Amino acid sequence: MKSSFWKSGHTPTLFAAFLYFDLSFMVWYLLGPLAVQIAADLHLTTQQRGLVVATPILAGAVLRFLMGMLADKLSPKTAGLIGQVIVIAALFGAWKLGIHSYEQALLLGLFLGMAGASFAVALPLASQWYPAEHQGKAMGIAGAGNSGTVFAALLAPVLAAAFGWSNVFGFALIPLILTLIVFAWLARNRSEEHTSELQSPPL
Repeated sequence: MKSSFWKSGHTPTLFAAFLYFDLSFMVWYLLGPLAVQIAADLHLTTQQRGLVVATPILAGAVLRFLMGMLADKLSPKTAGLIGQVIVIAALFGAWKLGIHSYEQALLLGLFLGMAGASFAVALPLASQWYPAEHQGKAMGIAGAGNSGTVFAALLAPVLAAAFGWSNVFGFALIPLILTLIVFAWLARNRSEEHTSELQSPPL
């Protein structure tokens, strides 16, 4: 008999995976809505502006392999924590030090690619808790985090117009740091549960 989806897995981990994926995709897409302002201030050509926007996408595709390896070797949760800290550090540096050249914009894009690599962490983290008949649902819920691109598209241009595009990086740090705290608190690896069960004394 098939068990209820919500009773068969670990809902806090599923929520943490979704939130991590959602905010990661938000910052992964961040340079796209800001491209016009960045290009104007840095005097970029059309080709340069296109590469600035494309760099996080390309880097994310490559880094998914690295993040997948980290998730296998360490754990999905540990890999997720490492990825979030790298992205937060990169945005903090871009906010405090500023982006003053084409090369610096590309470098930021490379680091933001780590956010795009969250795909290789969030889905295994969520799905590992669920039996085969429910794994598709778990991955679907966690994968819905790609809706985070909508937040970037809607909010980034408004904030850039009001406060300047470099300060958008600072505003992005607020939800990212909150997400890091929630993720560290709620997310659990399935292996941890197995270990605790093995170490529990018999009744």
